Amino acid sequence: MNLSVSLPTDLAGRPCDPWPDDLRLALAPAENVLAALEVDLDAQLRFAPQWLVLTDRRLLARDHPKAVWQAWSLSPTLELRLSDHAGVAHLALHDAQRRLAVWHLTLGRQPAAQTLVERFQTQQRLLQGAAPPEPAPDAAAGDGLEASEADPEATPPSTWTLLRLWRFARPYRGQLLAGFALTLASTAATLVPPYLTMPLMDRVLIPYQNGQAIDTALVAWLLGGLLLAALAAWGLGWARTYILALVSERIGADLRTTTYEHLLKLSLEYFGGKRTGDLMARIGSETDRINVFLSLHLLDFATDVLMIAMTAVILFSINPWLALVTLLPLPFIAWMIHVVRERLRTGFEKIDRVWGEVTNVLADTIPGIRVVKAFAQESREARRFREANRHNLMVNDRLNRIWSLFTPTVSLLTEIGLLVVWAFGIWQVSRGDITVGTLTAFLAYIGRFYTRLDSMSRIVSVTQKAAAGAKRIFDILDHVSSVPEPAQPVPLPEVQGRIQLQDVGFRYGHRRVIQGLNLDIRPGEMIGLVGHSGSGKSTLVNLICRFYDVSEGAIRVDGIDIRQLAVADWRRHIGLVLQEPFLFFGTIAENIAYGKPGATREEIIAAARAAHAHEFILRLPQGYDSLVGERGQGLSGGERQRISIARALLIDPRILILDEATSAVDTETEQEIQKALDNLVRGRTTIAIAHRLSTLRKADRLVVMDRGEIVEVGPHEELMERRGAYWRLYEAQARNVDSEGSPPEAWRDQPARSA
Repeated sequence: MNLSVSLPTDLAGRPCDPWPDDLRLALAPAENVLAALEVDLDAQLRFAPQWLVLTDRRLLARDHPKAVWQAWSLSPTLELRLSDHAGVAHLALHDAQRRLAVWHLTLGRQPAAQTLVERFQTQQRLLQGAAPPEPAPDAAAGDGLEASEADPEATPPSTWTLLRLWRFARPYRGQLLAGFALTLASTAATLVPPYLTMPLMDRVLIPYQNGQAIDTALVAWLLGGLLLAALAAWGLGWARTYILALVSERIGADLRTTTYEHLLKLSLEYFGGKRTGDLMARIGSETDRINVFLSLHLLDFATDVLMIAMTAVILFSINPWLALVTLLPLPFIAWMIHVVRERLRTGFEKIDRVWGEVTNVLADTIPGIRVVKAFAQESREARRFREANRHNLMVNDRLNRIWSLFTPTVSLLTEIGLLVVWAFGIWQVSRGDITVGTLTAFLAYIGRFYTRLDSMSRIVSVTQKAAAGAKRIFDILDHVSSVPEPAQPVPLPEVQGRIQLQDVGFRYGHRRVIQGLNLDIRPGEMIGLVGHSGSGKSTLVNLICRFYDVSEGAIRVDGIDIRQLAVADWRRHIGLVLQEPFLFFGTIAENIAYGKPGATREEIIAAARAAHAHEFILRLPQGYDSLVGERGQGLSGGERQRISIARALLIDPRILILDEATSAVDTETEQEIQKALDNLVRGRTTIAIAHRLSTLRKADRLVVMDRGEIVEVGPHEELMERRGAYWRLYEAQARNVDSEGSPPEAWRDQPARSA
C-alpha cells in the first residue's frame, strides 16, 4: 500500500487538509493511491469537505468524515466526466447504463479535478493494455488564455526591446541620417576649442611671459577660430536637436496611434483581464516616456558616444601614455554600469506596474464617484489610494537606494582619474616630454571626456525606464486577438437575417459556458431568450456578435460562417441595445449618429422620433446640440435607453439584439421604451434577452436556456401547456409580482405572433 503521493494543493500551492485517517483501512493490500481530490461542495452546494481517491484499481469516495468509503472498481465501461456551469464544477461517474455518482466543487478546485480525470483516463487505458498518452506540458498550470497573457508580462524587460522601436523609426530614416550627420558635425565643432588652446598657450602666452612680443595676427586667427567653432557648434546643435525632436515626436505619435488601434482590434476577452487605469498609463505615460527618451536622452547618448570616441582619438594622437592614464577608470565604470543595469532592469518595470495600481484607483473612483458618495466610502477610497501611493513610494525608495550610490561613485572615479592625469602630466612636463600647452589642452579634453562619461552613466536609469515602458507597450502589440480577421474574408452580400447555430460550444478558461447548442432563427423572426442568471443567454449573444469565437461548432448567417466574414462588415449589420446604455461625451446628435457619423440632421431626428426620444430632446436647453455628460450623466436611465435605441435605428440593421433593454427602468418608462422597441424590431431578425417575461410578449418563439443548453423552444402558449422549465420560470415570476401588489399576468391574454 503506497501513500507517498503528494498532498493536493490549492491554487496558491498551499497544502489542503491531510489525508483522511481511515484511508489506509479502506485500501486493499498493495493498492496504490494515484491521485486524490478534496471536493468542497455537498449535494446542496454548501461548503462541506468530501474526498475522492483514485487508486490503481478503484475510485473511492466519502461524503463526510463519518461516512463509509464507497468504491467503484475500474472497468472499460466506467467514465469520469468533468463539466462546469455558473461558477460550479461537476464530476460525474457513469457506466454504460446510468450515472453512478456526482460531486460538486468550486472552480478553484477545477484544475485539480482535471488532473484527477486525466489520471483516471490514463489508468483506464493501462488496464485495457493501451499506452498512456504523452503528458501535455503544463497541462494543469491554468487556462491558456491566462498563460498567454501573464507569461510575456512576467518576463523582465530587456534593453534590446528598444531596438524594436526601429519599426516606427524606419519611415523617418532620412531625417534620422541627417540628424546623425549634424550630431557628428556639432560634436567635432565642440572639440576644436581645446585643440586651439595648445598654440595659444605655447606660442602666445608662455613666450609673452618669457619677454617675447605677442603675435597679434596669430592671436586674431586663434580667437577667430574659437569664435567660429562656437558659432558652428551652436548652429549645428540647434539644427540636429530640432530635426531629431520632430522625428521623435512623430515616432511617439505613431506608437500611441498604433497601440490604440491594435487595442481596439483585440477581443473583449483581453479587456476582461485588464484594468482601465493600467491601459491608459501604457498608452499615455509609457509612450510619453519613450518619446522623451528618443528626443532627449538618446540624442545625448549618441553625442556622448561620439564625443568620447573622438576625444579618445585626439588624446592618443597628442600623447599615447597620457591617454592610457586617462582611460584607467573606464573598466571600473563599465563594470558598475553592468551591475547596476541588472538591478534596474526589473526595478523600473515594477515601478510601472505599481504606478498602474495608483491610476487604477483613480480610474475606479472618479467614474464611480456617485456610488462612492452614496455609500459614504470616501475614507475607504482615500485609504486605497494612500496604500497604493505608499506602495509606489516604497518601490521607488528601494530603487533609489541603488541609484543614489551609483551616480556619486562614478563621479568619484572620474575625479580620481583627473587627479591621476594631473600628477602624470606634471611629471611629464618636468621631464620635458610635453609642453604646458599640451597638458592644458589635455586637461580641457579630459574635462569633456569625463563629463560625457558621467552623463553616459546617468543614462542607464533612463534607458531601463524606457525599456520597461517599451516592453509594456509591446505586450499589447504582441497580443493576438482571440477573434482574428479571416485571411481572405468572404464578401457579405445583402443580409437576409437567417442565423443558424450548429453544435455551438464555448469555454471561458476552464469553465464550460455553452455546449451542444443548436438553433435556427428565420429571417425577420423575433426570438426571446429566457432563463436563470448564468444560463448562457448573454454569452450566446456575445458569440453571435463575435465578441468571442465559438470553441466548438459554428454560427452561420445566411449560410456563411461568421468567422469567414470581416469582423467590421459583420457587425455593421447588427444593432445592439444594452441593459446599461453607454453614451459618449458629446452632443445628443453625435451620440445618435455614432454608428453612422455622416448621418444628416433629418435622419437623426427621424431615428429619434421612432425611438420616442424627440420630445424630451426638444425640452433640453440646446435640443439635439445639448451636451451629454460622461457616460450620459444628466439624463435619466429611460432617456439614455431611448437614445441608444435611436442609435440602433439609425444604422438600420438587419439583425437586432436587445440585452435586457428595459430591466433597469420603471413601468411607465418601460412602456415608452417598448413603443420604441416595437418600431425597432419591425422587419428585422431580433434576439431579445429579458428576465421580465412581459417584455417578450411579441416574440415569435421563446428559447429557454439552462446551464448553457437549450431546454425548450416554442411560443408562450405552447410552453405554458408543457408545464416545463418555462412554466416554472413564469409562475415564479408571477408569484413575485403578486407579492409586490401588481397584476401577475399582464400579458397572458395578449396573443403572441405566429411562430
